[in-house]
Amino acid sequence: MLDALQYEFIQNAILAGIFISIAAGIMGSLVVVNKITFLAGGIAHSSYGGIGIAIFLGLPVLLGATVFAVIMAIIISFLTLYNKSRIDSIIGIMWAFGMALGIVFVDLTPGYNVDLMSYLFGSIIAVPQADIWYMGILDGFIIALVVFFYREFLAISYDAQFAKLRGINVEFFYTLILIMAALTVVAAIKVVGLILVIALLTIPTYLAESFCNKLSSMMIISSLLATAFTLLGLVVSYVYNISSGASIIMVAIMCLIVVKIFKK
Repeated sequence: MLDALQYEFIQNAILAGIFISIAAGIMGSLVVVNKITFLAGGIAHSSYGGIGIAIFLGLPVLLGATVFAVIMAIIISFLTLYNKSRIDSIIGIMWAFGMALGIVFVDLTPGYNVDLMSYLFGSIIAVPQADIWYMGILDGFIIALVVFFYREFLAISYDAQFAKLRGINVEFFYTLILIMAALTVVAAIKVVGLILVIALLTIPTYLAESFCNKLSSMMIISSLLATAFTLLGLVVSYVYNISSGASIIMVAIMCLIVVKIFKK
């Protein structure tokens, strides 16, 4: 594996893994604490519509997925804020709509024969330089927002009604969390894919909860765990020549099982 470090695609894969792990650790903590994992999953799968549209129009896939995912995050935020009794139905509909729309546009694209499995299950060794810049900028954007609005995020995460009484715009910050989650999902497409991205958001956070009781600590530990899982998964993927996305998630799940057994 050390010999492989001389190759640029391996260097890019390591950088991509570290960058997306930082974003996943921070956003995973907010997603889990706010109990919106299902919403993040809906955004993840509906963003496939943006991929299909981008392919059909000949636009960069990352751009199409980003714009579409953010739009879907805003729509989901609006619908779930004012119709909480039907959240599961709304997410199911948006989920199916995005996936179906993406498939239709890909089918309508003449002469397109690229394997779409990499978007569903990830291919970290195929991450281009432009995606790495996107991930790096995303990390800076997320860290800046969390540092600047940490008190607001903390308040709405643990007691939204009290936060509203204190004058915090709960609807705005709820929507902002969903938009940040959407951007993280798009960045993770090439690393673990749309199908497995929720696992990368939730497993490190679930483990971090066992070792800390503060949101800030949870974010840091989640990011470190996600980085470890991603790099170990990359090694397993390289050595055994298996899918990188699946390797990363399997490493995370095995670590989760081991930790839970020893804690008992």
